[in-house]
Amino acid sequence: MQKPSDSLESLHEQLDVFADQAEDATHGAVDRREFVLMSLAAAAATTLGSAGALAAQGGRGGAGAAGGAPAAAPQQVPAYPLGNGEPLSWTFQPYPGGTGALLEKLVKERGPAAFARTAFTVAPWSGAVPSSEDDIAFLPAHRLSALIKERRLTSTKLTQIYLARLKRLDPQLLCAVTITEELAVAQAAQADREIAAGQYRGALHGLPYGLKDLFNTKGIPTTWGSPDFVGRIIDEDAEIVVRLREAGAVLVAKLATGLYAQNDQWYRGRTNNPWNLTLGSSGSSAGPGSAVPAACCAFAIGTETQGSIVSPSIRNGVSALRPTFGRVSRHGGMVLAWSMDRVGPMCRTVEDCAMVFSVLHGADEKDPSTLTTPFSFDRNLDLSRVRIGVDSNAPAPLVAKLRELGAQPVSIGARPTVPGMQSSLNAEYAAAFDDFVQKKAAEIGLDLNDLAAAGGGRGGAPFGPPRTGTPSPMAPADWNPRFVSGRQDRAMDFIQRQRRRHVLISRWAEFMKDLDCFIGNPTADIAPNAQTGHPCVVVPYDFAVPTGFAAGGGGGGGGRGGAGQEQPPAPPLNPQPICGVITGALYADDVILGVAHRFQAATDFHARRPVLG
Repeated sequence: MQKPSDSLESLHEQLDVFADQAEDATHGAVDRREFVLMSLAAAAATTLGSAGALAAQGGRGGAGAAGGAPAAAPQQVPAYPLGNGEPLSWTFQPYPGGTGALLEKLVKERGPAAFARTAFTVAPWSGAVPSSEDDIAFLPAHRLSALIKERRLTSTKLTQIYLARLKRLDPQLLCAVTITEELAVAQAAQADREIAAGQYRGALHGLPYGLKDLFNTKGIPTTWGSPDFVGRIIDEDAEIVVRLREAGAVLVAKLATGLYAQNDQWYRGRTNNPWNLTLGSSGSSAGPGSAVPAACCAFAIGTETQGSIVSPSIRNGVSALRPTFGRVSRHGGMVLAWSMDRVGPMCRTVEDCAMVFSVLHGADEKDPSTLTTPFSFDRNLDLSRVRIGVDSNAPAPLVAKLRELGAQPVSIGARPTVPGMQSSLNAEYAAAFDDFVQKKAAEIGLDLNDLAAAGGGRGGAPFGPPRTGTPSPMAPADWNPRFVSGRQDRAMDFIQRQRRRHVLISRWAEFMKDLDCFIGNPTADIAPNAQTGHPCVVVPYDFAVPTGFAAGGGGGGGGRGGAGQEQPPAPPLNPQPICGVITGALYADDVILGVAHRFQAATDFHARRPVLG
């Protein structure tokens, strides 16, 4: 095996050979041999590591200038400071040919209408208005919308119902971080005045909603589920908050997210499943997953990087949409991964999801990943015209009912993979949280340059004790190791993974070319679709005792403590909605919503209610 010293010697022998070839490139402005030496330093770093590169730059023996005199240290200019939200100069494009090619294709197919927003039309209310506040609270959002539009229910009354339920049920569920009562009452009163004056803004006007506590809200704390940010107020509204406010929606609560968007544990404890309080609600959209089936709001907004909408929706029996990547602005939301983060509605029905998404979607200059593509929800979608794939692990009741409704599904096999494909999530996490990590490291006296020695390298613990020798206040449970392990990633490795990722999305495009959607194992495609950007709808298809979850455990690995201790027997679980997932082709969000809605309109699993005190 070649030693680093031998490699350096070989490197310098090549310098004389290459120096003559560099004359044209340098035009005599820089010493030719120095030019080649500097040019090869990066290659030396790849082969020898950073120490080898520095040695190469310094010449034999580390001398930096002719005659061995040390080179003057360059003046260091402080780097431009970065927080969590600044976007990248390049943006992930899920369409294999690039966004430009996609937009040209849409214009050829539809003309300028491709970018026209289709208004969501609420079906009229029929029958008597429920007299029970509980019955009102559990109505789907699109039915509440009809009542408000027809002035048979005021936004103020509905908002008061949800505020009361939040206050009563939150001690059991831990679903709300901040109940925004003062703001909600004011927004509801404004909605009632506008509707009375004939200034109806659309389907969301007057509807109370809950927002995952990752989005900035003026005058209201944004905590990210962390004790470090209790009471922190970021003086801006996220774009999604702006769009919902302009649509007339009423913000009743900032809902729980797992600590830094992981699982369902946050600084007040674990958010719970309203059907089975001994289960966590999973995460990281834990609060929306819990609040919606408990009827603590009309609808909620969640986010997903790799499963954080799908997982809590499945766990809690919620209908939800994880949109195609880039269809909803993330501006003003906490960043985990610029190339994977998505925002979507979590609701009691699929039609509710379509109604909310019709307001949220579309390009935003503040989020360069966004674009506008056609969205037209069809309640009466002809299933015989939809190309539906089904694999052997698809939920049989879901497939059988779709067949009964006219679908003609075809069998599909395994989804595409790419050998050696790895996620770059850790690198994106580390970059997004660099500012926070540096501040925390300074607090405990940790030199981040010593991460490898302290156990913070690939696959290691977050780090060892601080230099002061005092115990570290940041145990692994409180500081996600992915925020620091990604700091060890090499730039070349990251780029090569992105190249393989493009191969993956190209193979998925080939796989989906004859499909509008497919149904498989509910959780099987979460990770690959985080890479490819495909949308999916979560829809309840059965009502039964859930399996695969340990009562008393955390959500998605979010439980803490109790290891090795004898635990009392957990009570038996209650029946609850069991969910399947319909995955769509890119930008076919309206198609999969239409398919799921046809199923839901013929079943009542989504209409069941949990029993809460």
